Amino acid sequence: MLIRLANFTDIPQILQLIKEVVPVMNAAGNFQWDNAYPNAAVFERDITLNQLWVADGDDGIAGVIAITTDQDPEYADVGWDINETAIVVHRIAVSINHQGKGVAARLMQQAEQVANTRGLKKIRIDTNVVNGATNHLFPKLGYVYAGEISLATRPGMRFSCYEKILR
Repeated sequence: MLIRLANFTDIPQILQLIKEVVPVMNAAGNFQWDNAYPNAAVFERDITLNQLWVADGDDGIAGVIAITTDQDPEYADVGWDINETAIVVHRIAVSINHQGKGVAARLMQQAEQVANTRGLKKIRIDTNVVNGATNHLFPKLGYVYAGEISLATRPGMRFSCYEKILR
């Protein structure tokens, strides 16, 4: 599986992946994403900033991840110093046809590679408290639970925060 920077021609496949994943998330009680977010403009911005990566599968894009340094102000609520530069993962999704095959773990490894390349030692991520898959995956990959937050951009929801310190 090839992990590579996304380009603008990938957007239709990425949007199709999101269109397939959102109903599955919603059916599990996870309303973190919907028909309005994430959208083409968000992914176009990620591509412009060279922070969107895709996992190429045999039949197209198997997964997507935004590897940024964008920290929500609410991260301070779990004791993180948001003025300290860290890699922050956003918008990670795996095609319903590739779930359970290690794609998310490979995408998270890419985040570690980006951190190492930039000389950064911390990777942070948040996920909806009801997202069982990611709340199970992140500790398995060495991420430490830091607490729960609310996000102004998603009122009424709670998010689990995780951090991994690289050596």
